[in-house]
Amino acid sequence: MKKFYTIFLLFLIFQLSFSQELLANVQVNAQQIAGSNTQVYKTLEKNLRDFINNTSWTGKKLQNFEKIKCNFSIIINERAGSSNFKGSIVIQAVRPVFNTTYETPLLNLNDTNFGFDYTENENLIFNERQFSGKNLIDVVSFYVYTVLGYDGDSFRAQGGQEWFEKAQKISNNSQNQNFAGWSLLEGPRTRASLIDNMLKPEQNTLRNVYYTYHRAGLDNLGKQDQTSGKRIIAESLLQLKAYENNFQMNYPVSIFLDTKTQEIFDVFDSGNNAGINMADLKALLTTLSPKDIDSKWNKWK
Repeated sequence: MKKFYTIFLLFLIFQLSFSQELLANVQVNAQQIAGSNTQVYKTLEKNLRDFINNTSWTGKKLQNFEKIKCNFSIIINERAGSSNFKGSIVIQAVRPVFNTTYETPLLNLNDTNFGFDYTENENLIFNERQFSGKNLIDVVSFYVYTVLGYDGDSFRAQGGQEWFEKAQKISNNSQNQNFAGWSLLEGPRTRASLIDNMLKPEQNTLRNVYYTYHRAGLDNLGKQDQTSGKRIIAESLLQLKAYENNFQMNYPVSIFLDTKTQEIFDVFDSGNNAGINMADLKALLTTLSPKDIDSKWNKWK
């Protein structure tokens, strides 16, 4: 038993200190674009995969099994000339849950306002001090650091602060550069809206929920008795009541709900929910995610 706890402690320290790099899969889908020159999309896919996986984002050198698994999917629906593209980018990331084979979603985000310039086989080089001029590596790098930030927050209270600040710096560099999706003036779901809100003191409740939900809640569901872990998850989620009056304009809260709704339903849809205030939890989630009332919350027993 003593050996087990020693191994667990080493595992936790290792994850807290060295979980900050990526193992990314990249797909580029250009099926909506007519034409025979598909090689440029294959080249872009490979270039981006190499760029994300081979860039040292945090200064740490890790083996593959230690890295954050994530997916970057680019859907191109418009091409103007040979080098200008428009479409959307979907970013998904997961992290392992301790003592299980389950991987919990950290982030599931669809950015539908993604335009960029790209010339086949050009070098993709990240410079955090200035805008690239083409928007491709700026958007991708912004979301790399966003993924790192979410991962860090899931292991330590506000542990992703450094990486969120890096993402904000990229956002600030990208303002007024004639590429859409960055400006706060464009609406509540821009990149600037995401990162600026994430770093506001008002978002500390959400970020602390994110940590408690994962580290004290999910990471204890691998035990034979899941009661404590489920209770902690429920109690953490009830803290989101602080946002029930403005959640529709709060992009980080929307992202949390989009990412976690199915998992939250599954956690409490089976097993023992004794000691959990299911009535309050159901009422809150009905408010925060009304589209799921019939498919999820009303199905809880």
